Amino acid sequence: MSTDARHRIIDATLHLVGTHGIAGITNRRIASRAEVSLGSITYHFPSQSDLLGAALTTFVEEETERLRAIAETYRSQSLSFTEAAVITERVATDLAFTAERIAPYELWIQAGRDPDLRATADDCWSAYDALTVAILRALGVPNAETLGPVLVATIAGLQLRRLSTGSDTDLAAATLLLLRAAAAQP
Repeated sequence: MSTDARHRIIDATLHLVGTHGIAGITNRRIASRAEVSLGSITYHFPSQSDLLGAALTTFVEEETERLRAIAETYRSQSLSFTEAAVITERVATDLAFTAERIAPYELWIQAGRDPDLRATADDCWSAYDALTVAILRALGVPNAETLGPVLVATIAGLQLRRLSTGSDTDLAAATLLLLRAAAAQP
């Protein structure tokens, strides 16, 4: 079995989790979407937990790399609050809600039920935190390590709200207000 088949299975799983939820994925659906035999799924992934873990790990690795590249770009730069808000909007816009981008929300919830997925989920949140802390430091915001995860949670919450309601929030404006307030604190 080729590595290509393994990647197709993971990609199909992320798509199907995003469109049908975890409860809606079956080996038949995955095999059909990935254009592989049913046996290749169990060859690469002996259990559903293994498959979901690989899917979340793949998303986390890709997302972490994307966020590290963005963080490195701004780590040593002096940013304005407006530039930081625009970066935030860019990162959020890059997370357009395709099925593959909805899947991580399902998988993060599943990580709450499955301890085997928690470390992988934590890696993803840590990458979001690192990017946010780098931006906050570049802005000279005090307590960046404390505020970073709070800002990440706020952005994730707004993204989830957008996903569940279809409404669009002006994330850049909201982030700008939060950043200015955080910088004004002693």
